[in-house]
Amino acid sequence: MRVETSELDPAIAKRLKRDADGLVCAVVQQRGTNEVLMVAWMDDEALHRTLTTRRGTYWSRSRQDYWVKGETSGHVQQVHEVRLDCDGDTLLVVVDQEGAACHTGDHTCFDADRLL
Repeated sequence: MRVETSELDPAIAKRLKRDADGLVCAVVQQRGTNEVLMVAWMDDEALHRTLTTRRGTYWSRSRQDYWVKGETSGHVQQVHEVRLDCDGDTLLVVVDQEGAACHTGDHTCFDADRLL
């Protein structure tokens, strides 16, 4: 069940521009190479958990629950940095990724289809 209240720093929460479901897009990038690994969604609580534990924690829109990257797969994300974009509607999460980032087993979620 989604948490309606969070211990996220109010100064950070005030800067976030959430969608109608209270979510902010999170682009996950590999530290050092800047490779984009995946895109996920965070609400205030997921961001709070990520900042507190330094493990990538997201809101699953399909399961309607929180998930910690690697909790079941072992493909853990150690978070080194979180940045908020200039509009406040996207987060950049800089991580060290252990193993595959994509649920398909690919290194990134962008390995499969190149359109151009």
